Amino acid sequence: MTTEKTPVQTGARPAQKKEISLEAFIFIALFVGFFGVFAWKMGMVNAMNTLMNTAYKLLTDTVLYLTAICVLMGAVSAMLSEFGVVSLTNRLLRPLMQPIYGLPGAASLGIVTTFLSDNPVILTLADDKYFRSFFKKYQFPALTNLGTSFGMGMIVCTFMLGLSAKSGGNFGLAVLVGLLGAVVGSIISTRMMLHFTKKVYGKDEDMEEAGETSGIGKNMRPVRPGSVGSRLMAAILEGGASGVKMGVSIIPGVLIICTVVMMLTNGAGEGGAYTGAAYEGIGLLPWVADKLSFILKPLFGFSSPEAVGVPITALGAAGAAIGVAERLVEAGKAGAGDVAVFTAMCMCWSGYLSTHVSMMNSLHCEKLISKAIISHTVGGFLAGVAAHWLYVLLSMIA
Repeated sequence: MTTEKTPVQTGARPAQKKEISLEAFIFIALFVGFFGVFAWKMGMVNAMNTLMNTAYKLLTDTVLYLTAICVLMGAVSAMLSEFGVVSLTNRLLRPLMQPIYGLPGAASLGIVTTFLSDNPVILTLADDKYFRSFFKKYQFPALTNLGTSFGMGMIVCTFMLGLSAKSGGNFGLAVLVGLLGAVVGSIISTRMMLHFTKKVYGKDEDMEEAGETSGIGKNMRPVRPGSVGSRLMAAILEGGASGVKMGVSIIPGVLIICTVVMMLTNGAGEGGAYTGAAYEGIGLLPWVADKLSFILKPLFGFSSPEAVGVPITALGAAGAAIGVAERLVEAGKAGAGDVAVFTAMCMCWSGYLSTHVSMMNSLHCEKLISKAIISHTVGGFLAGVAAHWLYVLLSMIA
């Protein structure tokens, strides 16, 4: 006698909801309301044209640039790993990085690479198996917060120093204080993120790559086979290919999130008219910030209400934010104290709303996106507060 066997289920049952539910009607209302605000302010045709033109400009001007950087830095990262620099850095800086950031010494390379380029470049390091092997599983997602805290740091600091000529003063101390403020923000953001990730992964779970290096002898590291020359070429090409993958993976997050943020931040075009050109918007976020100036003024010490627009713009793009800072300095609406805060917040935030989603997706940590954004919002905010009060203190001493 034979019995009929029940088919074996090969996968988990997918999440389900009723075919038609209240959720659909709520979404329609919110969707229409959100885009209705843009249509009411800009006109439907102009709003749609700006939406598409901004996304296209971001793709050609920003994403392709970031992809090129990722390819170059991917090659550099692979060489650093192949020829022992990652191991050396981990050994030398472990006593410093662990107590301050709660991360292995190898994470310091993420600070250097993003400071010299931009946030997503840390993904090229994170794509290296040997680099990942230094991390516990709960530490790995915090690379997004650490790298973003220093993104475009060299560009921001150099640009802010250059504003000295436009004001007739010297912003050297302000930029230095701003850099210290960004460090404060990076520590807060990274530590907050680690607090969240410990609850998800625990403190003891290793990265999968740790098992791949278990066959390596003590005080040894894995290398590619072949001569030094062949190892060098293999590292360059494989690292560059990894950079291409990282550059492509950030496209959805940058185009979607940054387009919305910039349309909420920027105002009308030249002459106050809407034309449907790229980077126009309804100026909602600066308007909200202006209404909250009675809170922001004591915290950041801004010289004018317009200065709030710099950190608000930095939410979407640090490059656009420093352009706003330049106009304020030229108009006499921002001084050295403001520049200190601008430097800290532009560097620490450095367009994190545009890149955090895509970076966390690339690290396969989608479920922690909200935690990463919350942590970095707090970190960048406190970076500005720290920069302001540090500058006030140092000015009193000087």
